[in-house]
Amino acid sequence: MFATLKSFAAVSLLFVSAAQAAPQPAPVAAPEFTGIEKWLNSEPLTLQSLRGKVVLVDFWTYTCINCIRTLPYVTRWHQAYKDQGLVVVGVHTPEFAFERSTSNVLKALDRLGIKYPVAQDNRYATWDAYRNQYWPAAYLIDKQGRIAYRHFGEGNYQETEAEIQRLLAQPG
Repeated sequence: MFATLKSFAAVSLLFVSAAQAAPQPAPVAAPEFTGIEKWLNSEPLTLQSLRGKVVLVDFWTYTCINCIRTLPYVTRWHQAYKDQGLVVVGVHTPEFAFERSTSNVLKALDRLGIKYPVAQDNRYATWDAYRNQYWPAAYLIDKQGRIAYRHFGEGNYQETEAEIQRLLAQPG
């Protein structure tokens, strides 16, 4: 059984690595935030209201070790680029039942130092609208409201930051 699990993990890792390295598809309209149970650190946001800004939509959950490892980068990008027009929106989509608790998510935000807006997507409505399948997953939305970049899993931080800079430099 261990060999089977190990093989499955290797294939899964290979699949995610392939998804990371795949060329970016042509920009498509980003789905609106939908079915959000609660907004934390912010009043409710819409992509329509964020038009003219670059938006990083970060799908995560607070017990996912891969998500926790990406958070220092996401937090740093928020701090470095918020005054230049980047809006980071964490979409907390729970993997386990206890992660649905708003008080648990609030404790995690405090512990992890997350100050940017977080949408609590307990019913996977926004997750499904993006056809997302991974924790963590980052979607960069350009100033016209189109998904211009996707990244799944850890890594490619320099590439992601370069894309943030490129999108911020484009006319709005």
